[in-house]
Amino acid sequence: MSKLHLVFGGRVSDPQGLDFVDLNALDVVGLFPDYKSAEKAWRAAAQRTVDDAEMKYVVVHLHKLLQPEAE
Repeated sequence: MSKLHLVFGGRVSDPQGLDFVDLNALDVVGLFPDYKSAEKAWRAAAQRTVDDAEMKYVVVHLHKLLQPEAE
């Protein structure tokens, strides 16, 4: 199985948490086949919003959610 990664972000209620304010307004950057490419996309998206403390982008390791026993 590919090691899929999802990169997305949006406005959070607390910059130290992951409580996204409006799920309908999430910015889905994309799906990536490896962590290196996901990290590159995450860095680019986060850099665009570096001056907005309430915007947060994350990398989700989908392969760990889909097959947790494989880790």
